[in-house]
Amino acid sequence: MFRLALTRLSQVARTSTLEATLPAVTVGRSMSKHSTETDEELDARYEAYFSRSDIDGWEIRKAMNDLCGMDLVPEPKIVIAALKACRRNNDFALAVRFLEAVREKCGRKEKAIYPYILQEINPTLQELGISTPEELGYDKPELALASVYD
Repeated sequence: MFRLALTRLSQVARTSTLEATLPAVTVGRSMSKHSTETDEELDARYEAYFSRSDIDGWEIRKAMNDLCGMDLVPEPKIVIAALKACRRNNDFALAVRFLEAVREKCGRKEKAIYPYILQEINPTLQELGISTPEELGYDKPELALASVYD
């Protein structure tokens, strides 16, 4: 117990003296990272990534998560490549969840962007036999009740 207290006390003393000796300039971090990749290059990169024949479920989820983290709505050709990758892995649920994520990425412009994306990917959806979240009833809560005020 005493040894543990001394160890912690020495660590606190060491870090406080270390912080005191560091110049203030080295504490700041530059968080800026400028990407020189164009939109077309980004689209081509993700389309090629999803089009790989040896892609597995984890890699599909990783790429989809990266796309959802970006400030963009994926182009229909990327969505098509992702849906085909889901089909190659027989992961229907992931395909539907990705369509939900694309719909959420549309944000306030959902009424303008999402119908365009559905129009562009509809032949692929028919070919692969994938239903949209709206067709499955996922666009509204499962236990939603009619409002008593309507």
